[in-house]
Amino acid sequence: MKFSILASGSTGNAIYVGTDRYSLLIDTGITGKQAEAALQEIGVNPQSLNAILVTHEHVDHIKGLGVMARRYKIPIYANEKTWAEMDGQIGKIAEQQRQLFQTGETKELGDLTVQSFGISHDAVEPMGFCVYHGNKKLSIATDLGYVSDKIKETIRGADAYIFEANHDVEMLRMSQYPWSIKRRILSDVGHLSNEASAEALGDFLKGEAERVFLAHLSKENNMMELAKLTVSNILQEKGLKIGNDVHLRETYPHRPTKLEVL
Repeated sequence: MKFSILASGSTGNAIYVGTDRYSLLIDTGITGKQAEAALQEIGVNPQSLNAILVTHEHVDHIKGLGVMARRYKIPIYANEKTWAEMDGQIGKIAEQQRQLFQTGETKELGDLTVQSFGISHDAVEPMGFCVYHGNKKLSIATDLGYVSDKIKETIRGADAYIFEANHDVEMLRMSQYPWSIKRRILSDVGHLSNEASAEALGDFLKGEAERVFLAHLSKENNMMELAKLTVSNILQEKGLKIGNDVHLRETYPHRPTKLEVL
């Protein structure tokens, strides 16, 4: 199983996961043109895509969804409430491309097994995903107000995690955002701070050289170096050695990560 975070952050999110037989996108929150360029940069032909999975209906996750689906005749998988909410945002989608993937369901997609799970965010019914191939597991959880014990149990045991570290709390508090937006981000249906991300990671990482990709960083209220430093310090306080037990990796808002192999 191979994967790349094509884009990650408050400006747009998209993830590629594939094998030699089957490949998919999780979210397309960048333009179709940007998605095509990112895929080509990692050596993937967009025409090879078999499915697009949708976590939720916010624009930074579905901006290029309709364009990519129509251009390459790709089926879209989302739960019923998300379909209802995003229908007016993505343009006309052919009936045969409209597929249901309900929260808590597990589907066999080609030679990939994909498990969905509910998350806490201010969308109608947001989801995260675990993707399995052979004995390998990739867990994807962003846009989390908080990480419940059920989520920790679901995503535990992965070889790699794409996990939210959205903001630094002090940067957010000092920002020019209206208080209503600050309160929303800090709430249980908002986004994970660097500290909250690290605390949660410390609860489920085994320290078996897992790769952790810090994802969905706020453009205004975080910096990758700060996120890495905060997460590193807290994980080391919990007895995990960075670069040995855990490998912290960066994601980027406007370019893909290198193609990783599990």
